[in-house]
Amino acid sequence: MELLGVDILEVLTGVDQFVWGPPLLILLVGTGIFLTLRLGLIQIFRLPLALKYVLNSRQYEDGVLGDVSSFAALSTALSATIGTGNIVGVATAVKTGGPGALFWMLLASFFGMATMYSEALLAVKYRTVDANGQMSGGPMYYIKNGLGHKRYSKILAPLFALFGVNVALFGIGTFPQVNAIVDSARIAFDVPEVLTAAVLSLLVAFVTLGGIRRIAAVAQFIVPFMAVAYVLGCLVIIWLNLEKLPETFALILSSAFSETAAKGGFLGAGVMLAIRMGIARGIFSNEAGLGSSPIAAAAARVKEPAKQGLISMTGTFFDTIIVCLMTGTVLIMTDSWTGDLAGAYMTSYAFSTVLAEAGSYIVTVGLIFFAFTTILGWNYYGERCTEFLFGVKGILPYKVLYILIVASGAFLTLDVIWVLADIVNGLMAIPNLIALLALRKVIETETGRYFKGNKDF
Repeated sequence: MELLGVDILEVLTGVDQFVWGPPLLILLVGTGIFLTLRLGLIQIFRLPLALKYVLNSRQYEDGVLGDVSSFAALSTALSATIGTGNIVGVATAVKTGGPGALFWMLLASFFGMATMYSEALLAVKYRTVDANGQMSGGPMYYIKNGLGHKRYSKILAPLFALFGVNVALFGIGTFPQVNAIVDSARIAFDVPEVLTAAVLSLLVAFVTLGGIRRIAAVAQFIVPFMAVAYVLGCLVIIWLNLEKLPETFALILSSAFSETAAKGGFLGAGVMLAIRMGIARGIFSNEAGLGSSPIAAAAARVKEPAKQGLISMTGTFFDTIIVCLMTGTVLIMTDSWTGDLAGAYMTSYAFSTVLAEAGSYIVTVGLIFFAFTTILGWNYYGERCTEFLFGVKGILPYKVLYILIVASGAFLTLDVIWVLADIVNGLMAIPNLIALLALRKVIETETGRYFKGNKDF
């Protein structure tokens, strides 16, 4: 696509590589490291308590504002994060950066747990109630309400919301997910694209027009079920290849710190490429630092910001340190990463080498459901960003537009829109990370106060 003799796609691809280059990745991981140190390794010492809270998070806290339970809020956040990134993203990282990329993905996610905790804490502390009586929160609100005395907050808050709406409509929430569902249904079950698009649009309309409660109800049913089924499939493959597990982990560690030689269809990769691909794909999967997940956390019916922070922190743990680790281990253990396949085809091949046709169906069905719930989760994120920018009057037009884009997404291959959305997705992180660092003392104070009087610990 050219304009005045300039290849727009080429220009945007260059911008995309710059946005998702070392500066942003360093800022994302650096913020996680900083918060980890300031919070006393909270993702290690408080993880047992966080998991305990998750087990009891279906219960509502009496006399507390909120739209859904903490578990439903976590499931909504996971619905947006456990998606194509766990299947396609991991495959892309390992295929491009080698087995060592998985190590850096896990390391970045470890520090991302502290970031996710901080985001959710601030989202609950600074949330508000909109004109319809629903909770509204997330980076735009903790920038506005937490940093209202700062002049730059008047710029950063609407910027984040604007980026969020664009990512929801034209990025993660629609085109990649719709295409994944349509392609998977056509290849695995020979379902025509028109039929898949029609059914998908009706389902999305039915769920999203019901608001956060219906989205959360669907998410808390589908997400745990599909995640457990997918992980069990991975564990079966690992169990049947248990003798390869030591050499698999040895290869992951050695490749993380030294060049990975070319092998089969793999062209080889240096350490820096492994680091960049691992961190970038890991963040794309769990979204720690991007500012999307705390929008769902703000809807939780919970009194203490720190408690929801702990519950939300487990989202990064489940998404990357469990699901992505399982995917990566299977890909490396079965040598699928050295072949000529890439993306979902590579993961499907890895499963089928051990589980035959059943393995391929596990990946296909998992991809379809993961992509569907990602559409639902991002619909809610975009809705809250729209409400921040235009008030409740903008919600219905936004939802209608979202459904129309989902309906048309199966028939569009607009590379320019995809790259542009990836750029905006990366730009979301900048206002959010600035707010996290600026509100670090609030995070520390809330955390210290909560644990000082916490009877659960």
